[in-house]
Amino acid sequence: MSAEKRDPKTTHKIMSAIKSKDTRPELLLRRALWQKNLRYRVNYKKLPGKPDIVFTQYKLAIFCDGDFWHGHNWALRGIPSLEEELKGYSEFWRNKILRNVKRDDDTNKCLKAIGWTVIRLWESDIKKDVDQCVLTIQEAIFEIKTQINDLDEI
Repeated sequence: MSAEKRDPKTTHKIMSAIKSKDTRPELLLRRALWQKNLRYRVNYKKLPGKPDIVFTQYKLAIFCDGDFWHGHNWALRGIPSLEEELKGYSEFWRNKILRNVKRDDDTNKCLKAIGWTVIRLWESDIKKDVDQCVLTIQEAIFEIKTQINDLDEI
């Protein structure tokens, strides 16, 4: 396998074409949720991190994260760790992915601190079994409803 460097203009063209919202996995999940009569807000700007899907009534924020951009499942591609994978990338891309991972963690902490439940779903999991992802969301909603009902009874 050749170790030739790609022209930066070509890399820029490829990377700028990657969507940050309304991705295929996100649309797949949204369609499945809609079919279950679960209504939600999309790209909710009023919350930190602008979650992809939000159930405001239940304070539930859902993110559909791309495996590559958010540092998930490097081992599936035969790479033992994120750090090992990133050795082959330029400093710019290494820093970009590491910043994404850090930002995700900070966003989770911030949302939890203001009383929100956070679910992060990986694109590979959505593609592999969208029904399981919907079930995860339904279970979270059920748990939140149960907690709300318990508080109402006090």
